Amino acid sequence: VQLQASGGGLVQAGDSLRLSCLASGRALSTYAMGWFRQAPGKEREPVASISRAGATLYYIDSVKGRFTISRDNAKNTVYLQMNSLKPEDAAVYYCAAHNGVAYGDWGQGTQVTVSS
Repeated sequence: VQLQASGGGLVQAGDSLRLSCLASGRALSTYAMGWFRQAPGKEREPVASISRAGATLYYIDSVKGRFTISRDNAKNTVYLQMNSLKPEDAAVYYCAAHNGVAYGDWGQGTQVTVSS
């Protein structure tokens, strides 16, 4: 599956952004999906994930209560709503599709910059 992430940008601390990940090539409903991020000089970390039907969600502790992952399988799109953004949320955000074994397909990343 091909993934295209979008929605990043430059915001101030406290602002919100919604990232989108559009899938093509195969039905998104086939995959559990995840959002990851990588800040300069740091390892890539998982941020949130959602099961194929959207029933099971996971969030890294630092974003709980602020970020919401969701999906619209009819639109082949996964979203990451990010509220109350902090400077430490700044990173390149990637979406990825889990094929049952691993996250095997990745989007190109979208930059999120948060000014204090």
